[in-house]
Amino acid sequence: MERQPTIELDGRPVGEGHPVYIIAEAGVNHNGSLKMALQLVDLAAAAGADAVKFQKRNLESLYPKHLLDNPNSAEWAFQYMLPILKQGELDMDAFRTIASHCEKKGIRFLCTPWDVESLDFLEELDLPFYKVSSADMVNFPLLDAIVRTGKPLILSTGMAALHEIRRTVDFLEEQEADFAILHCISTYPAPFENLNLRFINVLKQFGVPVGYSSHERGITMPVVAVTLGASIIEKHITLDRTLPGPDHAASLEEAGITKLIRDIRNTEVALGTEEKYLSAMEILNRQVLRKSLIATECLEPGTVISREMVGVKGPGKGLSPQRVDDLIGIRLKRKICTDEYFTEEDLTANHNQRIRSSQLSRPWGLKARFHDLAEILEKKPRLVELHFSEHDVDHTFAPVDVPHTQQLFVHAPEFMDSQLLDLCTPNDEHWERSIELLQRTIDKAVELRPHFTGPVGMVVHVGGMSMDEDTSNRSGLLHRAADALKRLDTKGVVLMPENLPPRPWYFGGQWYQNVFIRPEEMVEFCQDVGGGMALDLSHAQLYCTYAGRSLHEYVTRCLPFVKHLHVADAAGIDGEGMQIGEGVIDWDDILPILSQSDFTWVPEIWSGHLYNGAGFVRAINELSQYGVL
Repeated sequence: MERQPTIELDGRPVGEGHPVYIIAEAGVNHNGSLKMALQLVDLAAAAGADAVKFQKRNLESLYPKHLLDNPNSAEWAFQYMLPILKQGELDMDAFRTIASHCEKKGIRFLCTPWDVESLDFLEELDLPFYKVSSADMVNFPLLDAIVRTGKPLILSTGMAALHEIRRTVDFLEEQEADFAILHCISTYPAPFENLNLRFINVLKQFGVPVGYSSHERGITMPVVAVTLGASIIEKHITLDRTLPGPDHAASLEEAGITKLIRDIRNTEVALGTEEKYLSAMEILNRQVLRKSLIATECLEPGTVISREMVGVKGPGKGLSPQRVDDLIGIRLKRKICTDEYFTEEDLTANHNQRIRSSQLSRPWGLKARFHDLAEILEKKPRLVELHFSEHDVDHTFAPVDVPHTQQLFVHAPEFMDSQLLDLCTPNDEHWERSIELLQRTIDKAVELRPHFTGPVGMVVHVGGMSMDEDTSNRSGLLHRAADALKRLDTKGVVLMPENLPPRPWYFGGQWYQNVFIRPEEMVEFCQDVGGGMALDLSHAQLYCTYAGRSLHEYVTRCLPFVKHLHVADAAGIDGEGMQIGEGVIDWDDILPILSQSDFTWVPEIWSGHLYNGAGFVRAINELSQYGVL
């Protein structure tokens, strides 16, 4: 039958495009001590391995009696190994205890059967699949017995020539077995020059998941194997590499296996996909560091652009210098002053884009800053969301004769004095300053309220981020933030905490967002403070990708509390604010869910305000086709 590069191990898919399955190989490194075996389980579980694996032998069924009675009559290697195997064999009750301990620790118990009698015993322990040692890759009777259990198996290929591997693969295919194969060099420890990791690419020809059983020193080579496509990693662990025994020297102690698993998980994320998406920080850096085409002199409408009228200056907020040949010869439709950017619209016939608002059923709006508020209001949104910096809190707003018809939303500042606003921080001084800035923002919103129509809403980034690693004290962070919000005098302004991306970019680096990323947290927090939330669909999708969860479930759970919506597409774990249809959000699935509730909304496209709001206009028109928002 046609082989698939993915199999199911322990209830989850393993293979290309799925998380690496990591097996911590305890093997015989317990040296016959049940206490040490249980400590190895603890070590593997604490390090984050998916499974911890032992070995089970029935020596009487494996070797002739005369060799067991007189190892000296055999080769020297057997004389060395047999006493170790005898000493290191655990009885059946010990294996039952180990299996039970694994269940308590939340890690899968695995065990390699070296003979049919051991397999029969292990079947009593209900293992989800079996790992076959390199020595038994050619042992068809044992393989046949394992296949007849109906469970998947993983085979190491150490000591085997390619023609032997191919014959075993043919045998298993005839049996219609589900299996994976591991590249392996069966020396302990294996020299780096013998590893031949590129052989992983050869094993891929068999159309089954391929992994790597690591017997060399250190933690680097399994990570390299993952980059070559290994979807299963097996690595020996030990309590002490200096202990006597055949495998300790090639094993990892607690610090080593913990770092290895960390590096594998980081590598999985770093490998990404074959598509390229710009991260939020790349987009910001592109705007700051790139250049734009600008006018070298003041140009009137009707002017035909010539080369000497065009210059290049930063930042990258206008037409890309790549488009210079497209610009030459264009007849201008507007006045452009010296050093003003040319835009994409200067190349098109329709300079003032029209928003198809007649097809929109819910109150929609546009984001703005004070400096472009007038231009945004000209597009006649039903609401406007002013994104504040800390300096905007002190901005002098010139009142209008007649209040604007738009409802006002304010997006509270995220920074203050080059620090992140953080209502979750345990630092009392920082906490108080964050509360003070939010109170001043509320006061400014109240000052602006008479110049707009209706109640004022405020989107708040509550904090709870850390630079180097995430934290397990999520409950404490949430309670700290709730206490902070309860300190505020809202004066009728409706506060709405916003869900955040899992790996946000701040100050040029990527951080961990510890709270306000999970739907359960948002619901719990809204219930605690007695309010609603702002749902950012892009942030929600990033979290769902990061955590392997469903955006459908995320939106459904939060929807009863959603008062305001930020709409943009997303990809990966940090590709936020993408244009509608350019990311991975299934709009055909998500928009019908949203139709069940009432809310206000704005497009949240990164750099959507550029080119006279072209990105915002395009997003709204794309969404209007669905007839939901």
